[in-house]
Amino acid sequence: MRYFVILAFPLLLLFACSGSKHSSNSPVSAYNIVIDGKLWSSLFEQKAAEYRALCLQAYNIARLRLDEALLQPSSKPRAIITDIDETFLDNSPFSVHQALQGKDYEVAAWAEWTAKAMADTLTGALSFYNYAASRNVEIFYITNRRESEKDGTLQNLRRFHFPLADEQHLILRKDVSSKESRRQQVAATHEIVLFLGDNLADFSSLFDGPKTTAERAAGVQQLSLEFGKRFIVLPNTNYGGWEDAIYGNNFSLTPQQKDSAIKNNLKAY
Repeated sequence: MRYFVILAFPLLLLFACSGSKHSSNSPVSAYNIVIDGKLWSSLFEQKAAEYRALCLQAYNIARLRLDEALLQPSSKPRAIITDIDETFLDNSPFSVHQALQGKDYEVAAWAEWTAKAMADTLTGALSFYNYAASRNVEIFYITNRRESEKDGTLQNLRRFHFPLADEQHLILRKDVSSKESRRQQVAATHEIVLFLGDNLADFSSLFDGPKTTAERAAGVQQLSLEFGKRFIVLPNTNYGGWEDAIYGNNFSLTPQQKDSAIKNNLKAY
C-alpha cells in the first residue's frame, strides 16, 4: 500500500499540472468581455428570428421609400448607394472563428475570410436589390474593403446573383476610410434616392473621423428626419463606429483595457 501511495502521488501531481497547463493556454478559457461579446452578438445574428425580422423591416421600408422616390421626376438616372458588410452580407462566421481562438478582428484573417467569398446574405436583402434593379435603379456598392479584396468580393456578390456586380459598381476603399468622396462621385452623375448601411459613416460625412459616443448621438439627432426616409440602417451589434467610440477610438488598447472601457460605459443600478 505504501508503494502505491508513493507511485500514485507523482502521477496525480503530473495530471494536475497537465490539466492546469491546458486550462491556462486555452484561448477561450480566460474571461474576456470583448471576445465573449462577439460570440453573443454572432449568436443573435445567426439564430434570433428577431434579427431576421429587423432586416426584413429595414428592407421593406427601403422598398416603400424607393417606390415613393420613383414617383418624383428626375433629370438624372436614379441610384442606391449601399454598404456591403453587415448591410447585406453576413460576416458573423468570421467573428465566431476569431472569438473561438480568443482573438478579435485581424487584418490578415479578415482578408483570408473575404477571399473565400462565402459570406451569406441577410434576410430580405437580395430580393430588395433585385427589385430596385428591376425598376431601373443602379446599385453602387461602396465598401471599405480594400482593392486587394476585389476579386473575392465580386465572387461573393455574383455567387448570389446580386445585380450590377461588376467593377464599375463596386467602389472599394483606396486611401481613406471616409466614403464621402465616393458618394460624391456617384452623385455627380446620378440622383441618389437611398443609402443603406449598418454604420453611421455609411450615410454622412458628419460621422467621419474619430467621434465620441455623444457626438455620434448628436449627429443622429441632427439628421433624425433622414432615418427611415433616405437612410436605411441595418442592425449590427458585433462591431462598428459605436464600438470604436467606447474605446475612445484608441485601437491600441489591450483586451483588459477594452473590458474596463466597456464596464465604465455601462449603466446599472
